[in-house]
Amino acid sequence: MISTRLATLADVPAAARTLALAFADYPWTRWSVPAEDHDARLEELQALYLAHAVGWGVVLVDDAVTAVAAVLPPDAPAPSDEVQARVAELHGDRLERLLGVAKPERPEGAWDFATLGVRPDRRGAGLGSAVLTDALTLVAERAPDAPVALETSDVRNVRLYEGHGFAVTAHTDVPDGPDVFSMVRAPAR
Repeated sequence: MISTRLATLADVPAAARTLALAFADYPWTRWSVPAEDHDARLEELQALYLAHAVGWGVVLVDDAVTAVAAVLPPDAPAPSDEVQARVAELHGDRLERLLGVAKPERPEGAWDFATLGVRPDRRGAGLGSAVLTDALTLVAERAPDAPVALETSDVRNVRLYEGHGFAVTAHTDVPDGPDVFSMVRAPAR
């Protein structure tokens, strides 16, 4: 059995490294994060987002922090101006294209399943499903009437999420970029 737990701020560096490794070749991050110092930029972006999510949402990890899932409630505030400025710097010349993507609006009151990643050397062991399942359980306990929404740019992820109750609600064809699949999981209740 895979044990998961709520992450703390002390887990953020290891969790950010896990996500950076997990997303190193992911279509969206390759498109939205500059190639120059890509790995370092990606890891810092993950750390910034995770620190925010630990404070305002649910971040789950396995005991070895080789799998990470983060979910934010609909009323979570935006990251601070300082964090947003650093995010913009890290995206560099890719920021304009990133901000130009028009994705469909999420259902009202939906939680944001912000990220799910597993270290490449640990894939296939059920870790992703474990943190995903436990994160969805926590959301259902906290907000049983709320849907959960996410976006993914990998068809393999679509199948994974469909196996956990999500359905594709939209497909965004990003010019000169990766396709984006918007998905929603109906409320638990």
